[in-house]
Amino acid sequence: LSPNLTELLADCYSDSRHVRDFKLEAKSDGQVWAFAAREGFTIVTKDSDFRQRSFLFGQPPKVIWIGLGNCSTEEIAFVLRARRVAVENFLQDKAKAFLALVR
Repeated sequence: LSPNLTELLADCYSDSRHVRDFKLEAKSDGQVWAFAAREGFTIVTKDSDFRQRSFLFGQPPKVIWIGLGNCSTEEIAFVLRARRVAVENFLQDKAKAFLALVR
């Protein structure tokens, strides 16, 4: 996802960070996964590899999968805003590991 997404959503997801903020953009999925789990981050992604990893390993970390196909950063921001209550409920639920956001 675009690093601009964190800026676009700063008013409602102020703790969001991009992998680039931690110099993880060139790291493997496993390294990103381990970092997120260790540091208490939720992975927000369009990457089906993280979706599958969530199904295989559960959480932590939690995974929010954006199932929108080819779309703009603004469209992703719109969906994350529109589904904010669902996202917050998911993040508070200690048992859930995966949330799919689709149109």
